[in-house]
Amino acid sequence: MEEKFDEEKKILEVPEFLPLLPVRDIVVFPYMTIPLFVGRESSIRAVDESLSRDRLIFLATQKDPTIENPNPDEIFSMGTIATILKMLKLPDGRVKILIQGISRGRIISYTDYKPCYRVRVERIVEKQPSEISLEVEALLRTVKERVERILTLRSLPAELSMITDNISDPGMLADIVASNLRLKIEESQKVLEIISPIERLHKINEILVREIEVSEMQAKIASQAKEEISKSQREYFLREQLRAIKQELGELDARDEEIQEFREKIKKARMPAEVEKEALKQLGRLEQMHPESAEAAIVRTYLDWLVELPWSRSTKDNLDLKKAKKVLDEDHYDLEKVKERILEYLAVRKLKKDMKGPILCFVGPPGVGKTSLGKSIARALGRKFVRISLGGVHDEAEIRGHRRTYVGALPGRIIQGIKQAGTNNPVFMLDEVDKIGADFRGDPSAALLEVLDPEQNFSFSDHYLGVPFDLSKVMFITTANLVDPILPALKDRMEIIRLAGYTEEEKLKIAMDFLIPKQLKEHGLTNKHLSISPKAIMKIILEYTKEAGLRNLEREIATICRKVAKMIAEGKKGIVNINANNLFKFLGPPRFLPETEQERDEIGVATGLAWTESGGDILYVEATILKGKGNLILTGHLGEVMKESAQAALSYARAKMMEWDRKEDFSKMDIHIHVPAGAIPKDGPSAGVTMATALISALLKIPVKRDIAMTGEVTLRGRVLPVGGIKEKALAAARSGIKCMIIPEKNEKDIEEVPSNIRKKMEFRIVKHMDEILDVAFKTPIIKSAGISGQTPRVKTI
Repeated sequence: MEEKFDEEKKILEVPEFLPLLPVRDIVVFPYMTIPLFVGRESSIRAVDESLSRDRLIFLATQKDPTIENPNPDEIFSMGTIATILKMLKLPDGRVKILIQGISRGRIISYTDYKPCYRVRVERIVEKQPSEISLEVEALLRTVKERVERILTLRSLPAELSMITDNISDPGMLADIVASNLRLKIEESQKVLEIISPIERLHKINEILVREIEVSEMQAKIASQAKEEISKSQREYFLREQLRAIKQELGELDARDEEIQEFREKIKKARMPAEVEKEALKQLGRLEQMHPESAEAAIVRTYLDWLVELPWSRSTKDNLDLKKAKKVLDEDHYDLEKVKERILEYLAVRKLKKDMKGPILCFVGPPGVGKTSLGKSIARALGRKFVRISLGGVHDEAEIRGHRRTYVGALPGRIIQGIKQAGTNNPVFMLDEVDKIGADFRGDPSAALLEVLDPEQNFSFSDHYLGVPFDLSKVMFITTANLVDPILPALKDRMEIIRLAGYTEEEKLKIAMDFLIPKQLKEHGLTNKHLSISPKAIMKIILEYTKEAGLRNLEREIATICRKVAKMIAEGKKGIVNINANNLFKFLGPPRFLPETEQERDEIGVATGLAWTESGGDILYVEATILKGKGNLILTGHLGEVMKESAQAALSYARAKMMEWDRKEDFSKMDIHIHVPAGAIPKDGPSAGVTMATALISALLKIPVKRDIAMTGEVTLRGRVLPVGGIKEKALAAARSGIKCMIIPEKNEKDIEEVPSNIRKKMEFRIVKHMDEILDVAFKTPIIKSAGISGQTPRVKTI
């Protein structure tokens, strides 16, 4: 064979120019005979030209096999000169040719591009060694032995060993082995481009070593897999035989009973079709598994969750509006806005049975009854109540669950709550939704977007379940102290219902009707043991608590009940009467004094109003003028926005002094603005008008009325801009005995939210400019000689 090829090489004369046939997915070597399918038009023309001349053609491999019509720079320059032995035209227009590689060649240049590529070729003639050295002989034998070894491991042509045994030419041996090893294109091309036969054989030897190691590893893996499959098949066959024998005898083992029990539970659960399909699929997997395997335990737990979820179990809503209103009134005093919203929902539910559950968000200070209101709503509707707290939750999996691939995976809290309720339409309360955190484990707020969207939650997909669950029948209620921290997209999905603080009268009513009976019951007391007068309760509200809600008031009542319980346990007989005069014996001295009682009309002190998480509060702003260098000193733990408000107030005051022809030299005075309670952080723009009033009072030396409180943002030109929390601030003003409240003109609409009893006893002054505030707030008339004049503000009284 070797002599035959050598003779052909010597006889065959290769012309300088040849048609080019680009090939893909293969590198053709000399001495290689292979069929090729030719389909491209240019390639077919190259074949035709070769057949019309001397049957010689140049084969070069494309660099990227996906390119349909490669350019010259996308074809390797080193290729193989080949001869076409046979040609067959196929019905689909393609051509099948049988080619044989003759020798290596290199493209010198491209001469024609149409109708096919024609190239100028340099034939590469390999230099054969004059004699075979011992090293080369050893290399030849090593390669041949490794070829035999790889034949036993791979499905290579059986005659390859016979061919290689009779070859003593190193280059020919390397080419024949390389053409049969099914190497990658890049690696085959590198072998083709090695001109030296000895170097080429060395490279093939290295490749054989690697391929033998890979083949041995593949054989080992295949053998192990075959053993495992055989073992599993044998166990399965024996297990099926045992099961058949037991069925014939009328006996079932515990595992069969478990599978049958699961099958019945799946049927009873009345799941949606796609969920039932998944459940039966997992049950089939469980049936095939070994009962003691780890995966069987995972599948068993998963099936337990699927069959225990209330896919079709619902409670019937109580659609009697009068009864529902009675229940709501029994549990909570006032909160008319919330109660009205629940009754509206029931009314619509009565008319439209398949309506989606609303997504409500109760926003208000602590202790106003947000969480207890959720329980009351569930009782009024006749539904189950589920509550989960989201405060401090950082992991998205808490909402959506973990993938079943994790050890100890569980569904999220939403699905857990539904299972706990046992129905698919409970009242589901998500407490503290404004206190959700986010870290590297994801953002739980983002996971709630699907849960709290009626347009999406009908197919809520928990990561653990992997199947959709319908949450559209659930009535979701969320609670928050602040709206700002809530994700805007989440806020948009919820109906915000604000719960402001209570007035003293409301607190008194709630304490007498709800809190005292509750605490008497919890401490084992009755009306025969303890009596608390309304005046004592009012004193507790005013002098022992300072809050928008009711928690501290309830704690103080509980303190009284504990002390009375101790007295009774020690032998006290008769009823203990608590009144305003003996209250200090049980609660100690008062902790809060109304701040207005501690103040008189003073120069440079104005009363402002602030909004806090606990509701509204009054804020005293003090300003004083000192000799100095024109500095503005701000104290009281103020935030950036509040500091900017102080700068704006100062600029307005300086402008007014110039307007009134006051000759103050601000470069020789320091202005100090202080907001007491310096340990408490304060921020926001709503104290702007208060700062400006205190500052002008200090400059003009005119006292500010102590019973007037104000709120609003001030601009450099004295315009008063609207602020938030008017209702809460009005309640705080009422608690502190304020008689008149100054608010911006654009906040006039917010007065409607203030309770009617507060509106009746408080005067609201509507202003749009600072000049109007100065006319109202100063103790004495504005000095005419100073040229100060203002516009009387509108008065809003109910």
